[in-house]
Amino acid sequence: MVRNKIILLGAGGHCKSCIEAIESNGEYEIEGILNKGEEVKSVLGYPVLGGDELIDQYIEKGFSFLITVGQISSPAIRLKLYNYLKERKAHLPVISAFGSVISKHAKIGEGSVILHQAVINADAIVGNNCIINTGAIIEHDSLIGDHCHISTKAVINGGVKVGDGVFVGSGSVIFNNVNICNNVVIGGGSTVVKDITAEGVYFNDKKLIRKE
Repeated sequence: MVRNKIILLGAGGHCKSCIEAIESNGEYEIEGILNKGEEVKSVLGYPVLGGDELIDQYIEKGFSFLITVGQISSPAIRLKLYNYLKERKAHLPVISAFGSVISKHAKIGEGSVILHQAVINADAIVGNNCIINTGAIIEHDSLIGDHCHISTKAVINGGVKVGDGVFVGSGSVIFNNVNICNNVVIGGGSTVVKDITAEGVYFNDKKLIRKE
């Protein structure tokens, strides 16, 4: 059994932020990265070991995994990887950067990453396979569903409920007790003051670009 060694899945820009978080707390040693295609050979000095076909091999060796594919318009790739890993009983730890603040009364789901200076307050719940990005704030009693990305400096105020597969853009503010349904994209800099009840892409809570 390989203890505290981790494989990263995805070699894009989000991978760099995840590497920084992993290095900052020292809990896991990065073995390398798996990535589709051959255009990237390494990220921040860590080798790309091959593609997704090697996942099973590293599961058998007892490695942990973190999904380091980013998420904006859709969680589909992250969701597919998560389901694949879960079916094979892979270990998906919570990764929290040293500079993040997580209440002992909060709950964080497996495979989620909490980046630098993010704050998760008391009785907040963050689901599985989420990205809580740099400087984001998840206030007390809020619920973030599975496979969400709360982007840089976004503020989720108290009592908010965010569904699965939601992206909240940088600098957005979600007012207290607002509910957001599944599969919503909220554009950067939005102010959301009322519930969002239909899937789609929103700027603030008024302008909707409907999905085709």
